[in-house]
Parts: sequence; C-alpha cells; structure tokens
Amino acid sequence: MTEMLKGIAASDGVAVAKAYLLVQPDLSFETISVEDTNAEEARLDAALEASQNELSLIRENAVASLGEEAAQVFDAHMMVLSDPEMVGQIKETIRTKKINAEAGLKEVTDMFIAIFEGMEDNPYMQERAADIRDVTKRVLANLLGKKLPNPASINEEAIVVAHDLTPSDTAQLNKKYVKAFVTNIGGRTSHSAIMARTLEIAAVLGTNNITELVKDGDVLAVSGITGEVVINPTEEQIAEFKAAGEAYAKQKAEWALLKDAQTVTADGKHFELAANIGTPKDVEGVNDNGAEAVGLYRTEFLYMDSQDFPTEDDQYEAYKAVLEGMNGKPVVVRTMDIGGDKELPYFDLPKEMNPFLGYRALRISISETGNQMFRTQLRASLLDALNQEFLALCRLLDVLLLHLPLQILDDTLCSSHPEISHDENLLKLLIKIIIYMRKSTEK
Repeated sequence: MTEMLKGIAASDGVAVAKAYLLVQPDLSFETISVEDTNAEEARLDAALEASQNELSLIRENAVASLGEEAAQVFDAHMMVLSDPEMVGQIKETIRTKKINAEAGLKEVTDMFIAIFEGMEDNPYMQERAADIRDVTKRVLANLLGKKLPNPASINEEAIVVAHDLTPSDTAQLNKKYVKAFVTNIGGRTSHSAIMARTLEIAAVLGTNNITELVKDGDVLAVSGITGEVVINPTEEQIAEFKAAGEAYAKQKAEWALLKDAQTVTADGKHFELAANIGTPKDVEGVNDNGAEAVGLYRTEFLYMDSQDFPTEDDQYEAYKAVLEGMNGKPVVVRTMDIGGDKELPYFDLPKEMNPFLGYRALRISISETGNQMFRTQLRASLLDALNQEFLALCRLLDVLLLHLPLQILDDTLCSSHPEISHDENLLKLLIKIIIYMRKSTEK
C-alpha cells in the first residue's frame, strides 16, 4: 500500500530505490548487584578502549570519504570516551551502588543526555545528546559482546531507513550505493545531516515512525529537497520523483557553470567567496568549486594526524602545498587550535570541567609550555608566506600576530634563519609587514 510521510528536508537530492532497514542489536540488560566492583570497572575500561579503537578506524575512513573537517565529530566522540568527569562518575556509581558496568554506564550517560535534551532554546546543543547516545551505544555493545550494524556492507543501490543514523553510521555509507537515508528522529543541525550534505546524499529526518511502516525491500521515493517520502510509490509517483531528480541534477550542472563567475551584487559590489580547509588535500575541492581564497586553514590537523609535534620542515611543506595549490589566491592560516575536543596523544593537557573555555588554542601558543611549538609554526608559516603575494602575506599575519609583540618577527624568523638578515629585499618586505601590523593594531 502506498503511503506518504513528511519529514525534515536535511540534505538536497532525490532518489528512488529499495529500502535497507538498519537494524540495531538488542542492547537490553539487567541491573545486577555485584560484590567485585573492581572487576566491573575493568570491564568498563576494556569496553572504553575497544570503543576508542573502533572510532579511530571509523575516523580514518571518514577522513578519506568526508574530509578532515567532517571527521572532527569523532574527535569529540573519543574525547567523551576519555572524559575524566563522565568516566569517573560511572565508576563512582558502580562502586557506591555496587552494580554492573552496564547499569552504571546507562545511569550516568542518561543523566548527561537529559541535560542536553533539556536545552530547548539551543537546537545545536540539544543535538549533542545524539553524540553521547552514539558513544554510549558503542560502549554498551562492547560490554555485552554485541556487534553494531555495518552500513559499509551495503553493496547495491538502497535507501537506508533507521530510527536514527549516528555519525559513525553515516561515515560508513558508500555514496556509490546509498542514494538517500530516512530516519525517525533528527534535524538539519545533526551530524548525520551535515555529513549527508558533505557526501551529497539525499536525507529526510524526523519522520517519527518510518521504521514502523517500512520493511526491507520496500520501494521508497525520497526528496531531500521537500522532505517528502513515499512508501511503495505508484508508477506515476516514481516517474514524478525521477523527473524531479533529473531537474535537480540539471540545476546542479547549471550551478557548476557559475563556479568561476565573479561574486558580485547587482550594483557591482564584490564579495569574496572563500573556503575552509583542514589539510592540503582539501585544496583540490576548493579549486574545483571556484573559491576565491582559503578563508581559514585549520592547521591543528597537522598536529592531530601526527605521532609527534610536526617539525618546521613538515609544516613548511604542508603550507607550501596549500599556497602553491591556490595559485596566488589569498590563504588565511589559523595557528593550531588544540584543546577543547581536539587532544593530542603526545601533549598532556590539564583536565578541566569545561576545556572549550580553558587552556586551548592561542592560550597554549603564548604560554611558556607552548612557546616553542608556536614559534616553530610561525617560522614555517612566514617562510612560506615570504614567497607569496604581499596581500596574502598580510592577511596571514593579520591572523598569526594579532595582539602579539611585533618583534616576534625578528625573534622567531631571523634568529633561526640568519640568511634573511642579509637579504635586502626580504628585510624591506619585513619592514612593510611591521608597518602594516602597526597600522592594524592601532585601528
């Protein structure tokens, strides 16, 4: 029987294919009183470690298919797994109530989920409850010895149907086969929606009960543009959806022709259209989509993808690849934003109640602990920038040296590269930079 549902249009696209029901394992359990709480804490630690390993692998695959920026969600997930506040509360609950690890985990994480879900005036923070739910499900599965579904195994065209599609589920979708997904819950700000847009897969979320109405193999027609889903559509409806899909593909092709057009308003005012990147590999996508600049180069990924602090040469080559790849277009480099949900295994950060507002990013860079790391990054950035157009250099420095002593140019660059002190042209350029920075700080 044909049935139509309306949900939240979360990612553009139109698809008609058979439904693939993503079935979650039974993760129910009983609360059991225990005497050996140390053994339960050890079980919890083992499950946390196994979950960390699984997420590390999923993140690695996500970088390849989605890019560094979209894969950041898994850094947040791994941070939750190692959060001393939450893990400490779980262990404390196990000890004081003398209950099994499953029950302790569920009690504490349910409390955190309820806190986030209660933030009704902040949809973004409300969506973060899904992150904790995703992490909890993975740990619970490892405690119970259950396997979570593997969307990567889909090998024919399908539309995925699920109660909720977690970030780790979405990251494993193969866009060659998965043409769309539909869920009971979720919204446009959820990580699964963001990833769907990155993958260019149609998505309709928040249908409330799609999983109760659909069976494996049912034909679905989905529009991520209007939020409409038709279960077992008629031939006429299939033709309508396919025509809408063809019209959307034609529109995308027309938009592609405009990618190198000037971004100007009707009255002739130009607005720069820039892109954010995380690695030099992202530059190809920047150029393919006609961006006029790199508006933000998130250099922390150089640190996060390394087993130790990247050397000056490592960073120089990375920045050089970006600057050369942009063919003289402006590049704004942000010095490493470590901290918050971005931790380094080789750099110990203090454990804080709210690390997002604590010791992170520039606070690390200008501290005694991070001073050498910061200067190494500045040297690599400046040496690359000196070979580029002055405008690009000034914009780079506008970010790098904001509120920092101007003599850092001499202390950081010339002292380590004395050849610069003997190059008249470079010295003239440095003088121009200093003048530019003085004017910038005086505004």
